[in-house]
Amino acid sequence: MQRAMLGLRLLLVFLLPLTSVQLEEVEEVSVEVIVDSTPCSATCGLGTKTQTLCLLKDGRTALEEGGARQGDGGEVSQRCRVRKVKCLESWRCSLTTSTVTSGQRVEMDCLEEVMEAMGRFSWRVSWRFARGVVTSVDSLFARRDAPLLDRVVLDPVREEDAGTYRCDVQDSAFRRVKRVYWGIRVLPIGVLNLDYERSLSQWDSDQNRTVPDQQAQAVPLHYTVLISLGLAAVSAGTILSCLYWTLKRRHSAGSTKER
Repeated sequence: MQRAMLGLRLLLVFLLPLTSVQLEEVEEVSVEVIVDSTPCSATCGLGTKTQTLCLLKDGRTALEEGGARQGDGGEVSQRCRVRKVKCLESWRCSLTTSTVTSGQRVEMDCLEEVMEAMGRFSWRVSWRFARGVVTSVDSLFARRDAPLLDRVVLDPVREEDAGTYRCDVQDSAFRRVKRVYWGIRVLPIGVLNLDYERSLSQWDSDQNRTVPDQQAQAVPLHYTVLISLGLAAVSAGTILSCLYWTLKRRHSAGSTKER
């Protein structure tokens, strides 16, 4: 309550002109500035970040100049504190897809950092499901019950579970703080992965390995053919030589008998 009153008082100080008496009173007001802050823990949806706040040494000068200049030494004191605050960069998350085999376990957690940022019982979750398609078109989604509220568990996952799951998270004031999509493809047992890009890459890799192998196998084949032809030529020459000498002996024997 005191901090709220202090914030209101500082706001009025900035908006209204100050008298010398009021400025003297401001000197005793504790004014904090953020000197350091971590990035938000979530790139989409509600997350948390850690801030370091330090007291100003001269609150009157800060108000006269419209705020503290962190680069000027001596303005920020060593009296600092660390706090954790909520942060929201974007409530809409991208669509993620995955391909699984029937019978596996699939779990989709909707809250994650939201649970830490909002507490255990200060959020509302609703699930919707678009059967058989991977999409983000709102008109294709129908309401889906989730007994665990913050997540959906498919164990075992079935072919009819394929589709897109959408989760919406709201805070206690019904403000949307997160929307996330999961596209799930379910293949029957024994069917290879139908990822076209991966299959094409694998096919190119197999082709690059096959061509050198075929060329390596072609070299011994050429030598085998040449050796076979050489042996055939030698065999043919031997046969012709035998026929020549046989015919020559017969011719010589016939000539001897005629004499």
